[in-house]
Amino acid sequence: MADGRLIFTGTVVVDLLLQVDALPERGGDVLASSAGMTAGGGFNVMAAAARDGAEVVFAGRSGSGPFGEVVAEALWREGIGVANPPLESADNGYCVVLVDADAERTFVTAPGAEGMLTRADLEAVRPTASDVVYVSGYSLAHPVAGAAVAGWLTTLRTETQVVFDPSPLVGSLDADLLEATLRRTDVLSTNAREARILRSNAHPAPAAGALRGMLRTGGVAVVRDGASGCWVATEEPAPAHLPAFPVTAVDTTGAGDAFGGVLAAALTRGLPPLEAARRANAAAALSVSRRGPATAPRAAETDALLGGE
Repeated sequence: MADGRLIFTGTVVVDLLLQVDALPERGGDVLASSAGMTAGGGFNVMAAAARDGAEVVFAGRSGSGPFGEVVAEALWREGIGVANPPLESADNGYCVVLVDADAERTFVTAPGAEGMLTRADLEAVRPTASDVVYVSGYSLAHPVAGAAVAGWLTTLRTETQVVFDPSPLVGSLDADLLEATLRRTDVLSTNAREARILRSNAHPAPAAGALRGMLRTGGVAVVRDGASGCWVATEEPAPAHLPAFPVTAVDTTGAGDAFGGVLAAALTRGLPPLEAARRANAAAALSVSRRGPATAPRAAETDALLGGE
C-alpha cells in the first residue's frame, strides 16, 4: 500500500524573530541582537514532515499581501501542496517571537486570513484511509476555523488517523470544540505544560496515561518533556519513556513543530506510534541545535542520528 499524505488543517503565520538577552520588564525596552522574518506557525510542522519524506497538503487558509507572499513562497520552496487559493480580502497574520539567552521563546500573535477557514474549504479535501490529518489548537482558537475543523473531523473515514497538537493556547480553547477534537484524535502530541492544563498531572508520565482516556478508543498520548525526551502512553500498562538525544540547544523555537511533523510523517508510512515518536525525538533534537524556527532536519540526518545510537 502506498504511503498516505499528511493533510494539515492548522494555521500559518509569518514569524518576526527577535533574539534578545532577556525579556524586557513591563514598560521597558531591549535591543535585539538579530532579527528576521519567515513563515512560521504551522508551516514548521509541514516543513518538518516534507523534509522527512511525506507528501504534505496544506488544507488551511492563507491570504493576499506581503505576509501572504512570504507564506506562498515558503510552501512552494518545501514542495507543499495547497488545497485552497489565497483569500483576496485578507493577509496572513504575524507573530512576534522573542528568543532569549536561555533559548526559550515567547510569542505575541496578530491573527489574519489563517483563521478564516470554513467547512466548505475542508469539504473539498477528501482524505483517504491511509492519510493522516493534522489538527492544531491554533485553528480551534479561531471561532470560524475552530467550528469548521471540529465538525469536519466527525465526517472522516474511520481508518483515517488524526494527530492533534493542542498548542500553548489549550487553556483558552472552547471546551466543546476541544472535547470533540480529542474524541476523534488517534495520536495526541502535547508538551508537559499543555498536558498539565488538560489533566492537572504534575509529572508527564501519569499525564500521558490520563490523557489517553480523553481520546478515541485505542488512541495514543505523547507528552513531550523537553530535554527529558517524551512519554508515550499506548495500550501497555505503563507509559513508555523515550529519552531525548543529547545535543546543545541554541534555539527551542519550532522544536515541538519539528517533533509533530516528523511524528505525523512517520505515521503516514505506517510506523507504530512508539517508533514514530522515537524518530520525532531525534528530529526535535537536531532542530534545537540550530537557530531559527523551521530547522527540522532532512530524513537522512534523522536516520544518521538514529543509526548512531
